[in-house]
Amino acid sequence: MVVKSKRGQFFVLPDNGLITLVQDQDGIESAHEITNTSLMIGSKLSSTFHGRDIFSPVAAHLASGEDWTTVGPEMTTWVRLDIKPATLTANGISGEVIGLDGPYGNIITNINADDFSKLEIERGTKIPIKLGPTTRIIPYVKTFSDVSVGQPLLYVDSRGHMALAINQGNFANAYHIKPPIPIEILKPTKSH
Repeated sequence: MVVKSKRGQFFVLPDNGLITLVQDQDGIESAHEITNTSLMIGSKLSSTFHGRDIFSPVAAHLASGEDWTTVGPEMTTWVRLDIKPATLTANGISGEVIGLDGPYGNIITNINADDFSKLEIERGTKIPIKLGPTTRIIPYVKTFSDVSVGQPLLYVDSRGHMALAINQGNFANAYHIKPPIPIEILKPTKSH
């Protein structure tokens, strides 16, 4: 499918729920099913290499300025993932670890930065963060270099969500994190 967000961005992807976060954050202007075989590679499409046979060539046609609606008929429904929203609590904010950032092992959460900002926690503050049953004290910083090499950090990722990482390390491997698991960012006490 090809989806155009209300921000004017295009996404070429399978109809498997990947578009859920974009839909929730930016909204969907329109979506079209990819059925136009003249935009695809080869007469015999592989059942396992859609990235090569369908997604890449369709994206190339879109990037060259072709009318994106020619990919196929408009869609009015698509698969959505059941991602629970983060919630503010008396103690902080609760959410879920929803993924890992590739080989780096950074933790992706469903807690957006706007909701986190309601906690009024200043950068540089060490915060209790509960991942599953374990609580760790981790500093909230702007960038990786704000902590020493090998140290964990809480930061706002490029998607505008709260994320956890280790400076020049792999958070998921170091702490044995496999999504989905609950996360709770707690308001710091004076001792932190």
